[in-house]
Amino acid sequence: MAEHTLNAEDMALNKLGDIEARPRKALRLIDMNHYVTKKSAAQSMLDVALLMANSSQLKTVLYVGPQYRFYVPLIVLLSLSIALQVIVGLLLVFIVKCDLNDVRKHAKLNRMNNVATVFVFFTVLINIFITALGFQGHTISLTCSISTRASPLPIDLNRTGGI
Repeated sequence: MAEHTLNAEDMALNKLGDIEARPRKALRLIDMNHYVTKKSAAQSMLDVALLMANSSQLKTVLYVGPQYRFYVPLIVLLSLSIALQVIVGLLLVFIVKCDLNDVRKHAKLNRMNNVATVFVFFTVLINIFITALGFQGHTISLTCSISTRASPLPIDLNRTGGI
């Protein structure tokens, strides 16, 4: 392979340090195992954050009880979202454990990655509906039977407390 040397004319045309003026470096190969591990770790952290948010929402829906208009749909959607998140988390663990350099495992890993992507898509879709049916902007009045016991949550869920 012939080396590219810069002459005075090339230097004058590329004073700003264009890519063409730089000598070409040999491209180093990407370690796919390291890349997939980092990608899966980042996706898992986002999955954990969403799992915590859904768990908190489920706790609030269960606390408010069946008098909330969308009680059953929210219970179903939150449960489905949490189940899909657990499945995606397990798939990511299996994907990280496999050696990507082994060509024989590429088809299996590709299928697992596609399944994880589809499940993430459905999780996002479900969470859009959860947000649409959620408590934002709604004042939930608790019945007398519930409000007589000590309440760790404020009666008006739009307020966080204070004066």
